[in-house]
Amino acid sequence: MEEIKKKGGLGGVHQTMVGCDRGLCHQAVGRQDRQLNTYDWLADVPGNTDTTDLVEVQFKHTRKGYYHNVNNLDLKKGDVVAVEASPGHDIGVVTLTGRLVKLQVKKANLKSEDDIKRVYRIARETDMQKFHEAKAREHKTMIESRVIAKGLGLNMKIGDVEYQGDGQKAIFYYIADERVDFRQLIKDLAAAFHVRIEMKQIGARQEAGRIGGTGPCGRELCCATWMKNFSSVSTNAARFQDISLNPQKLAGMCAKLKCCLNYEVDNYIEAGKRLPGKDVMLQTQDADYYHFKSDILAGLVTYSTDKNIAANLEVITAERAKQIIEMNRNGEKPLSLQEDGNKKTETKQHVDLAGGDINRFDKTKKKKKKKKPANQRNGSGAGNQNNAGPQNNGDTKNNGGGNNK
Repeated sequence: MEEIKKKGGLGGVHQTMVGCDRGLCHQAVGRQDRQLNTYDWLADVPGNTDTTDLVEVQFKHTRKGYYHNVNNLDLKKGDVVAVEASPGHDIGVVTLTGRLVKLQVKKANLKSEDDIKRVYRIARETDMQKFHEAKAREHKTMIESRVIAKGLGLNMKIGDVEYQGDGQKAIFYYIADERVDFRQLIKDLAAAFHVRIEMKQIGARQEAGRIGGTGPCGRELCCATWMKNFSSVSTNAARFQDISLNPQKLAGMCAKLKCCLNYEVDNYIEAGKRLPGKDVMLQTQDADYYHFKSDILAGLVTYSTDKNIAANLEVITAERAKQIIEMNRNGEKPLSLQEDGNKKTETKQHVDLAGGDINRFDKTKKKKKKKKPANQRNGSGAGNQNNAGPQNNGDTKNNGGGNNK
């Protein structure tokens, strides 16, 4: 049975479960329920939290910050804390403590100590009330801000609004293809919502990461789970992997090229160097063969006797293709593409997986259609004299003599 510890001063609003609380346990082995979650594989190491006072705090969606635990609070993964902000304070969730936070700070390129603020306290009940009141205003603020931006004729899209934990400041995330002069927009937003306004431009990939979703692979979006830095993706990555250049299949949820196109492209480039050129023709004593397709990772090449269509296809290894190319350079022509010198003869054997003639059902239907009109034509005639009386549906003339009376 899990032991529940109530943090002091919170009035029962915040509870930390020793074990796992909605996937945010201090052992870091629970189910992930926050974006960009980091697995703390040093959580069980003695003295891990004593190496540094830095903690990682996550806010709405993918926004994270790093703070000094100057008050030496006993913070665990999943604790709701009030941290320093400019102005006021913000409310977030502790997602990482200990030695790994130093690596995260280095990865985030926070070179100035001024970027690392302080953790004030574990959130109290009054802090949580202000926090929920501010969060309840976000969706309405986003809709109204879009109307204001449209009225000013600005070519931009406000995709999300995030209020600070104390409600004194609001961050407006927007997307714009061109540079936008939003000085008048800031004045109108401040007059409408009476908070400090901060505009933050993001790209289409960052927007998809903040919103989240499921990709065509069936898994959560990489940008919403672990990816923090976005590298450029080009169609050359699809060409190297012999992927069809179909824009609908290459585009992700953000309408940009999928980031996963870059995951294996280096392996394909390295494996492609071991294959012969696509413009090289192989000459044998019986025919000339042209490149048709390649299996890059398997190291197999398919050749055809026709440049435009698949004719007399032969599949050989890349090593065998290079041997034939070298022989052609020396003026030699092998008997065939195969290593044994014999021409490959393919015998196609059709295997009936249904266990019989697959057209037997169609033949049965045709027989039924022929029998039905034959029975109707013999409904009244001598042929029905052999039928029993009850099958004639009340035809008294063809029944026995007792019915004629």
